Amino acid sequence: MKNIKNSPSSDMAGLYTLSLRMVIGWTYFSAFWRRLILENKLIPDEQGYIGEKFNHFLPNALGIKPIIEYLVTHPDALHQSMMIFTIIEAVVGLLIILGLFTRLMSIGIFSLALGILLGSGWLGTTCLDEWQIGVLGISGGFVLFLTGSGPYSMDYYFIKHNRNFTQKRWFQWLGSGSFPISKPKTFVLTGSLIIFGLTLFTNQYFHGGVWGMLHNKSVKPKLEISTISHNNSDLKFQVYRTEGADVYGSFLIGVHILDKNGKILKEFNHKDLSTLPKESIHNHYVAKVKPGKHSLVIPLGAKADVTLNIDDILQKSEIDALKLIDVSGIEWMEKIE
Repeated sequence: MKNIKNSPSSDMAGLYTLSLRMVIGWTYFSAFWRRLILENKLIPDEQGYIGEKFNHFLPNALGIKPIIEYLVTHPDALHQSMMIFTIIEAVVGLLIILGLFTRLMSIGIFSLALGILLGSGWLGTTCLDEWQIGVLGISGGFVLFLTGSGPYSMDYYFIKHNRNFTQKRWFQWLGSGSFPISKPKTFVLTGSLIIFGLTLFTNQYFHGGVWGMLHNKSVKPKLEISTISHNNSDLKFQVYRTEGADVYGSFLIGVHILDKNGKILKEFNHKDLSTLPKESIHNHYVAKVKPGKHSLVIPLGAKADVTLNIDDILQKSEIDALKLIDVSGIEWMEKIE
């Protein structure tokens, strides 16, 4: 059997990325630490449930929106996925810190970061937070795949103690040691250009950060109103929150039913909306539209059918439009076809 040994250059490359390995490892392991050790955020229907955070990604996710929508409409599958996802983050993060099977774990880092980028790269009220985390995680995972771990790692310990499995070709691909490829310059350049291209594309797609008009969908709440209908007693509409800060709801303080001249036929104020019966709201996802203390609260990514009583509007034929008013003063209006 051919004896595979580390070269001094591969040892030094792994040594130089020690701080990167530890910081990236803790970034992912800390997700598990926060959700289960410091506070349990894996309990459905309790405040802080991680599934609701996942629901926030839905409106503007890139490429993986069908997967997210399936999960947020199937709570049991969502809960299982969040548990599995958290365990994967814990294992990948811890083993990267320890430097055990570093290259395999770096693929995990790359994949997790790609998921963050595609799902939530559009979020971040000030510094494009989630996009930066995603692209830096992808590039960091790629670097760790190239370097593996040097001294101060479990891989290095096993190599120096001549464990049999470290002499296998697969260990060079999944663990550490000399990078097992004949043309590393071509591989590194190709991978780097692909990652840089992904960075520019997502920066432009999510934020207009390369050319044209900059935009940030995390600053102001945006509601989409659709499927408005009414009969003699009720008016029903669907509301979907697609933009705004994920940590801050849209607080609906007014609903106006208007005629074609803009005259208010009926008004629901903040008190009416804060006492809206639960049976008047049918939520589609785990992020729920619900009455708050002083308003109707609409979290990011929430979609619901809302039913309002209009018994006291005598001329139903005059109903022409629906207006929603946020506590910030933003208004949304939709004509009734």
